[in-house]
Amino acid sequence: MAEITASLVKELRERTGAGMMECKKALSETGGDIDAAAENLRKSGLAKADKKAGRVAAEGRIASAQDGGKAVLVEINSETDFVAKDENFVAFTNAAAQAALATADIEALKAASIDGATVEETRAALIAKVGENVQLRRMVRIDTDNTVAAYVHGGRIGVLVELKGGDADLARGLAMHVAAMNPPHIKASDVPADFIEKEKEIELAKMSDKDKAKPADILEKIIGGKINKIVNEVTLYGQPYVLDTNQSVEAVLKGAGAEVVRFERLAVGEGIEKVVEDYAAEVMKQAGLA
Repeated sequence: MAEITASLVKELRERTGAGMMECKKALSETGGDIDAAAENLRKSGLAKADKKAGRVAAEGRIASAQDGGKAVLVEINSETDFVAKDENFVAFTNAAAQAALATADIEALKAASIDGATVEETRAALIAKVGENVQLRRMVRIDTDNTVAAYVHGGRIGVLVELKGGDADLARGLAMHVAAMNPPHIKASDVPADFIEKEKEIELAKMSDKDKAKPADILEKIIGGKINKIVNEVTLYGQPYVLDTNQSVEAVLKGAGAEVVRFERLAVGEGIEKVVEDYAAEVMKQAGLA
């Protein structure tokens, strides 16, 4: 049996385009026979997986898993919405979310096990099956003795809510609210002071000269009213509750004797720069017509 050296693994990786771990495993299984290892990687489809790693994966799915007060959201990306709806992709995201319940972060998740293989190995096999780049992008988790709700809307938006007091139904309703309204902050005291000052400057600049000439105390009340409205718009507590728009979220919570400790919200592809291809323009450019 040949020694499985780093240079041998590197050679197989360059030859097949497979991942380092897959190459090392293939060499171990073939006693260091690089030709046999390369053939096994091609048969399993893993030889193609790494070659797709440079493609932009901005579509995908948010999956959730929960066990009492422990809940997670995992974002796994694909290149197209078509693959994001593929049954193999959906099954992988669900399995990864379940595995994430026992892990601390996305790197630990990659090493976690799904049916005898690591999540990373399963991802590589999925790439070969669906023919697209698949990436485990991020995860968030809550682990508490308080009430927790996990809600995923259409696989595109996921929310976790931790609630002190109240019940599971209220927590789920609040998770649905956060999914729909995407508040940046929980309550007014969480809004940064520099944001408030900037909004005051903007509101003052928008006022007419006639309004600006009003007494200072009246002017302060006018500006204060506008700022309060803005703060309500950017805070969970200040927004009208989506399941009962006649009440604010704060009023609903007060009536239930509850408070929101934290929430986490993920949306598929947010922050990923998508490349928009203009194939007609590219063809014309190559033909010297543009």
